[in-house]
Amino acid sequence: MTSGYTLEQLSIDQSVEYRKIVTQADVQAFADVTGDTNPVHLDAEYAATTSFGQPIAHGMLTAGFISAAIGTKLPADTGCIYLEQTLKFRSPVFVGQEVVTTVTVTDINERRRRATLKTVCECEGKVVVTGEATIMLPAATA
Repeated sequence: MTSGYTLEQLSIDQSVEYRKIVTQADVQAFADVTGDTNPVHLDAEYAATTSFGQPIAHGMLTAGFISAAIGTKLPADTGCIYLEQTLKFRSPVFVGQEVVTTVTVTDINERRRRATLKTVCECEGKVVVTGEATIMLPAATA
């Protein structure tokens, strides 16, 4: 049973937002799960010596919000498969900032049952991550 949009319900320029405030617990959990314990993310004293001046969230944690937007908002279709994602990290994300992720349909290939999505993450109006995702949606069931 489908819980989101089917391929046939998608349209070019259709867009959704997913919002998440990054917490220290999120950063720590990401480090614990992935093993990425780079001190720029976890050690305030070390991070203060970097160009950022404070710890930054993992870029891939921020990019994970794109997956959340696709999986829960657009298309949020049970059986949707995430095939590809390009990413460009433009600015750091700090603990306490809200990441606003926007996913927009830019192309629909009905024959291959795929959609291309523009993906953008912003903090305080500043673009922090951009990219493009390709997803495959299952055939509609009666």
